[in-house]
Amino acid sequence: MLVFSAIVPHTPLLIPGVGKEHAAKLTATVNSLKQLEGDFYASQPETLVIISPHGPTNEKSFVINFSPQYTGNFGEFGDLATKLTAVGDNALSYKIKENLETKAPLQLTTVEQFDYSFLTPLYFLCAHRADIKIVPVSSSSLSLEKHFKFGQALAEKILTETKRIAVIASAETSNKLSKTSPNGYATGAKKFDQKFVDLIKQKNCRELMAIDEKQLEKMGCLEYKAMFVLFGILSERNCQPQLLSYEYPFGVGHLVMEFGV
Repeated sequence: MLVFSAIVPHTPLLIPGVGKEHAAKLTATVNSLKQLEGDFYASQPETLVIISPHGPTNEKSFVINFSPQYTGNFGEFGDLATKLTAVGDNALSYKIKENLETKAPLQLTTVEQFDYSFLTPLYFLCAHRADIKIVPVSSSSLSLEKHFKFGQALAEKILTETKRIAVIASAETSNKLSKTSPNGYATGAKKFDQKFVDLIKQKNCRELMAIDEKQLEKMGCLEYKAMFVLFGILSERNCQPQLLSYEYPFGVGHLVMEFGV
C-alpha cells in the first residue's frame, strides 16, 4: 500500500558539508525537508521507492537498480565525512519487473554506488529510519506520456502490496531560472516553471500532459520526466498536493511538494 509520496530536490548544496556558507540561501528548502521527514517517519514506511533522472540510466527504457545494498558519499563535492548506506528491497524490485515487463520498457541493473540524486533525499528523509529498504528507479529519454503510463503501471503493483511503501520523485525543476545558473539563463523559464508548479498544485493532469516537450530542454526542465512517473502513480488516488517550498537562489528550481495519500 502507498503511505507517503512527495517531490524533493537533490542538490548536494543542501548537505551541510557541501553547501557550507551557501546553505543559508536554501533555508526554506532545508526547513521543508525537515518537516517532510516528520511526515515520512509518521507514515511508517517499510520501503522507499526513489524515482530519479540520474543513476544508471538507459535512453529507451526505465531502470531499477537491483543491488542488495547501496553506499555513497559526497566526496566529489568536497565532503568526505558524510557517508550513507542502504539496503535494497530486492523482493519488491523483482515483483515490479515481473509485473511490468510486458507493459513498459524496463531493465534491472546492479550498481552499489549511489549518486547524489539518491543520497540527498536519503540524508533528510531517513534521518531516523536507517532500517528502511530502497527501490531506486531511473527515468529515461522517453516521452512524458510514457513516463506517466509507466507510473500508472507501477501503481498497479505498489497499491496491491501489503507492505507500507513510500514513493518520492527526486528531481529539480528548471535549471535555467537566472543568470547565476550553471546552465545559463532561458527567457521564459521562470514563467514555464511556475506554471508547472501551479498545475501540480491544481492536480491538473490534462494540462500537465499537454506540456510541449520541445520546450523542456530549452527551458532546462528535463528532470520533469521523473516527476511524471510519480504523477502516473498518483493519477487514480484522491490526494491533496501541499506546496512546502519552492526557491531558486542559484538559478535552479528546488521544489518540495507533499501529496497526502
